[in-house]
Amino acid sequence: MAKDVEDVVEDKETDAEVDVVETQAEEPRSEGRGRGEGRRGRRDRGDREPVEKEFIEKLVKLNRTAKVVKGGRRFSFSALTVIGDRKGKVGFGFGKANDVSEAIRKSIDKAKRNMIHLPVKNGTIPHEVTGLFKASRVLLKPACSGTGIIAGGPVRAIMEAGGVTDVLSKSIGSSSQYNVVKATFDCINKMMDAKTISRNRGKSLNELWG
Repeated sequence: MAKDVEDVVEDKETDAEVDVVETQAEEPRSEGRGRGEGRRGRRDRGDREPVEKEFIEKLVKLNRTAKVVKGGRRFSFSALTVIGDRKGKVGFGFGKANDVSEAIRKSIDKAKRNMIHLPVKNGTIPHEVTGLFKASRVLLKPACSGTGIIAGGPVRAIMEAGGVTDVLSKSIGSSSQYNVVKATFDCINKMMDAKTISRNRGKSLNELWG
C-alpha cells in the first residue's frame, strides 16, 4: 500500500532521534539560559507556518538489499515513488542509494523530470482504456460521481496524485508493483485528450463532453 514519503522517512529515523533525545536529557542545564528563554524558544518553533508542497508524493515500494562483504553486510535501498499536482499531472521515478532518504530523493527527482498529462473531467477519466507492460495488464474505466477510487496499491496512488476522484480499475496478470505502475502509465499515454479530439473533428468541447 502506498504511503506518504514523509511518514516513511520519519519511521526510519525514529531510532536516531531517540538516541539524541536521551543524550540531551543527560546534559546539565546551562546557567546562562533561564526558564523564560527556553519557553520562548519552544514558542518560536511552534509559530512556524507549514509550507504547502507543490506536488503530492506517494511511496509505492521501498526495498532493501544486502551485499555480504568481508567486513559484514552492506545494505542498499531502492524506492519507487509517484508524484502529482492533483490537477492532471503525474509522474513516477525509481531511485537507488545506500540511505533511505537519499533513495527517495532520487526517485522524486526522476519523477519530476518524467511527468505526463492525465486527462481529468468531473473527477474521472474520459473513457475506458487498457494498459500493458510485460506480464501486467491494467484496466481503467470511468465512474459516476460518488463512486470513489476503486483501486489498490500503485493504481490508487497514481489516481490520487493525478486528481482523479472516481474511477474503476482492475489489475490482471503480474502483481509486480513496478510493472503495474508502468502499465498504468501506459493507460494514461493511450488516453485521448478532449481538446485535441475536438480540434481534429471540428467540434466544441460541449458537443463532445456534454
